[in-house]
Amino acid sequence: MGFILDTGNTYLWPVKISMPSDGGQRVEQTFDARFKRLPQKRINQIQQQANGLMAASERGEDISNDISDQSIADEILDGWEGITDANGNDIPVTKTTKKQLLDVPMMASTLVETYFLSLVEEKRKN
Repeated sequence: MGFILDTGNTYLWPVKISMPSDGGQRVEQTFDARFKRLPQKRINQIQQQANGLMAASERGEDISNDISDQSIADEILDGWEGITDANGNDIPVTKTTKKQLLDVPMMASTLVETYFLSLVEEKRKN
């Protein structure tokens, strides 16, 4: 089978996040994130910014105004499937619910990590 030049703008990818629970336990929760297919140029820019951020942090510089996992996650996340409320009702994707999701501790960094892992794994398979 030859290469198919997929012009789709998004793809679904499973996300796993370990959340704290009662009794000092952690519970793994999963959902499918709908990630945007960013052009390689933008992916390279994000990686360069992230690398610069890590280097500045290691040097002890103030990095509060630089690119953050929150802003990257906001850029790459287009939607989701499998996120529900306490009653099991699907949570629709809106600006408000997206902001709520990205405010969950460690969610933005988990989304960014999962996004880049999805790109790396695709490269390995080809």
